[in-house]
This record gives sequence, C-alpha cells and structure tokens, in this order.
Amino acid sequence: MKILLLSTHLNIGGISSYLLSLSKGLKAKGHEVYLASSGGELAETFRVLGVEFIPIPIKTKAEVHPKILFSFFKLAKLVKAEKIDVIHANTRVTQVLACLLSANTRQPFISTCHGFFKRRFSRRLFPCWGKKVIAISESVKEHLINDFRLEEKYITVVHNGIDVERFISQSLKAAKSQVKQRLGLKDGPVVGIIARLSDVKGHSYLIEAMKQVLEKIPQAQLLIVGSGKMLDELSRLTADLKIEESVKFIPSVADTSEVLPVMDVFVMPSLNEGLGLGLMEAMSCGIAVVGSYVGGIKALIQDGHTGLLVRPKKVKELAEAITLLLRDEEKRKSLGKNAQIFIGNNFSIPKMADETAWVYEVVRNV
Repeated sequence: MKILLLSTHLNIGGISSYLLSLSKGLKAKGHEVYLASSGGELAETFRVLGVEFIPIPIKTKAEVHPKILFSFFKLAKLVKAEKIDVIHANTRVTQVLACLLSANTRQPFISTCHGFFKRRFSRRLFPCWGKKVIAISESVKEHLINDFRLEEKYITVVHNGIDVERFISQSLKAAKSQVKQRLGLKDGPVVGIIARLSDVKGHSYLIEAMKQVLEKIPQAQLLIVGSGKMLDELSRLTADLKIEESVKFIPSVADTSEVLPVMDVFVMPSLNEGLGLGLMEAMSCGIAVVGSYVGGIKALIQDGHTGLLVRPKKVKELAEAITLLLRDEEKRKSLGKNAQIFIGNNFSIPKMADETAWVYEVVRNV
C-alpha cells in the first residue's frame, strides 16, 4: 500500500514519536510511506528512514486557515499522481486537510486520536474523523464515544509501538556516572519525568512530592526533561520550596534512551493521559515507574506488578511511592523487569504496524 501520513509538525513529542515508530513498522512490512508536514527537528530522521517527506505550510492551530487550502492544492496533485491508497491524519488541523483531500481524490482517510479533545462546537459542526478512528488506548476510545458520540464500530484501539530492543541495548551500554556528569547531576538516586511542561502532566505535584522525598532521602534528585510554557512557573515552585539545588531541568531530547538509563524511578503524575509514551519508554528500559490512576496509564501499570499507581494530585501518596522505591532496590528491580517484559509482549512496533495496516485495508474495502 501507499500511505500518506499527515502531521502539523515533526518536532520532538508524542505524535512525532508515534509517526516514527509507525513508519518504521510499515516500511518493514513493505508499504510505501509518504509524510506531509511543516517539518521540524525530526524531519531528517524520517528522510533517513526512507520516508518520502513532503513539506507543506500547515503549521497552524486554526481549523479554518489559508494554510490548509495551500496544503490541499499541493497534496491533491500528489495523491492522484502517486496513487495514494490511504490518507492518515494525526492532528485536528490535518483531519480537516484529510477530509478535503478525501472528498477531492475519493481516497479514504482515517485519523488517530492521540489524547483527549475539548468538546468544541467546531468538532460537532465539522467532525472530520474519517472512515475509521484509531484510539491509542481504551480510555481514549471511551472519550470518543462518551464525549463525541462516535459509534463504537468506527473506532479501533491500536496501542503505540515501542522499539524495546533499542531501549534495552542503550540501558546496558550506558555508563550511569558518565550520563550523570553530562547532565549535571550529582551522586545519589535520580527520580525522573519526560513530558512536555504542561499543567495536565502534573509536574507541580511531583515537585511538591519531591520536597517530602528529600526530607527522608536528602541525596535524591529530580530530573525533569521537557519543554513548555510552564518552565518559569515550575522553576519558581522549586525555589519557593527551597529544593532548586535538587531539581534539574533540561529541554526535550530527540532520543530519550540517552537520558532514561540515569533514572532510578520514573514518574508520570498526569491528571489525564491518552497512554503515556514516556512512561512506556521508561518501562522498556526496565525502570521502576510510578503513575497516576488515570487514562491510559491504568492500562500500562498493574499496581504492584509493573509499577505503582497513585491517585492524581495526591502529593503525599506520590511521595510515599517514590520513597518506597528509592529505599527498596529489590522491589525496583522486580517492578522494572516485569514492566520491561510487559511492554515487549504487548507494545511492539510490528504489532502496531500490523494492526494499523489492517485498519487501512478495512477502509479501502468499504
């Protein structure tokens, strides 16, 4: 098949990682993959993979914008000339673009819902979901049914795929002391999070919990990896709590396997989460994890077996879970090993590619 993937941009983040994994899987299965986007930090990575990259001026958050029309005129010619079989949108703006392309070219389009959308009037007026919708978790599927009244028969759950072998090999070869030195960390256990700096990710609760952790384990450190609008606010919070010497902020990284091996405990204290790519990558590394009992995180963490679950916003519970794992090396190793096996068995890239290709085949034959 010839597949056209659409994304607003290719900067570091969950959707770009999803597209990279999907592209790898589809290419390995012999499919031809085209990717149209405004570009970004990871654009060259897709080119190296052998994906045909088509730059379009689609970098906008507006669902009605001239950039969508400019992109449409460029891609309509490509869809017809290259005989594209399926169009696959991955953001709200590209769903609108895909809808226009499908209407013009008569080629089917699908969309992937990567998280939770606000119930805006424009969504009801111009749904633009496509012939099928891929939800990345059962929680996202329920959101689509309950909040947007999508019929269940149009939704297929396909979990994100993780290159487990890459994370395992990186973990084995990484020299922890050297990575710590490079990141500006001191000796002592490291608690980490990799996520965009957004209020929904719960960073503030983690920082508050870290204050309590440090009272019992003074040598502990918190590594926050990510970029976003809350950087200044979170930095002020660490200063107000007088723990800024124990908290290290670094920007988003293109390859998370370069920083994950330094972490002893990974925390995802989200208030809502479609699935949690950073969490999955940490589990792939065999790192003990703590997560909020919300969204797709519940599907990843089996409490007491593949990690620990706590209620969202409960700082004391979060601090106790982190402290427990930092003090109990045997439990950390056991949870980490179980997590690694669980991800390897259930969230591989070949499995993701096969299930997504099946959705493509279904819409082609409708």
